[in-house]
Amino acid sequence: MSAPPVVDLPIEDERLAQDVANGLAAVEKLLRSSVESEDAFVTEASKHLIEAGGKRFRTLMVLLAAQFGDPSAPGVVPGAVVIELTHLGSLYHDDVMDEAPVRRGSPSANARWDNTVAILTGDYLFAQASDLLADLGPELIRIQAQTFSRLVQGQIRETIGPRADEDPIAHYLSVLSDKTGSLIAASGRFGALLSGAPADVEERLSRACEAIGVAWQLGDDLLDVASSGAQSGKTPGTDLKEGVKTLPVLYALAAGDHPRLTALLSSPVADEDLDEALTLLHAHPGMARARAELVAWVDRARADISGLPDIPAKGAFLALCDYVVERSG
Repeated sequence: MSAPPVVDLPIEDERLAQDVANGLAAVEKLLRSSVESEDAFVTEASKHLIEAGGKRFRTLMVLLAAQFGDPSAPGVVPGAVVIELTHLGSLYHDDVMDEAPVRRGSPSANARWDNTVAILTGDYLFAQASDLLADLGPELIRIQAQTFSRLVQGQIRETIGPRADEDPIAHYLSVLSDKTGSLIAASGRFGALLSGAPADVEERLSRACEAIGVAWQLGDDLLDVASSGAQSGKTPGTDLKEGVKTLPVLYALAAGDHPRLTALLSSPVADEDLDEALTLLHAHPGMARARAELVAWVDRARADISGLPDIPAKGAFLALCDYVVERSG
């Protein structure tokens, strides 16, 4: 019996599919119980995003990485929950900073309650992650701390923007590595370490997962311009309307070869100009350059994955690389 697709990725090997399905179920159970509080409101707010769903992409990375050691090792499921709680906590904070009204198709916590509740709920999830982490040992605690430091620094650098003497494109890619890639890299490292995989496998998995994470985000950049909306889960042009300068936008602005497009992209795009901006940007060479950058990150991941032991999980990671490229169009 095959496991349900995760991020639309069917796992062909039946035993691996069943292992991953069992792991996902165990993670989901512990994830929900780990945020239970004596205070009913704290429990409700903490489960708000858990119950809204999500791809559990980082959980998948932990579980696949654990296949290179003993996937049934007792720390694997708690380690995956630590990663997922960290991710969820960061989403509560992101929605406050972005003033986002919706998350995963439901009202965001800040919209349902207020900013203070959302911030404190995110903090609570970080605390619960730390509680689980304390049982996994000092090495995992240090990795989590270093990862969280990168995540926060990436968010700060995104908020402040590039320095006057800094290349905006290099700045953007660096932010993606820290803000998005770091936690996905930690997912691979957690799975390898907690399953007892060899050190060289751990390093390869960490690097590959980070590259996949950056490529995934670059795929979202492309989908914001070119998708129908169903692919990316949000209305096309959302980033343009919010004035977010994603990689295709940065390439188009750097080229400066289309005055009208440059004028449209230099500030948040108004509703009445959105169709024109999307049409012009979709046709601009910046889209092809952004996709080439995505492919380059996926190729980095493949290079590390190619050196892994030849087990079904290796094939699953390679299939994930193919999927990341294909979903970008």
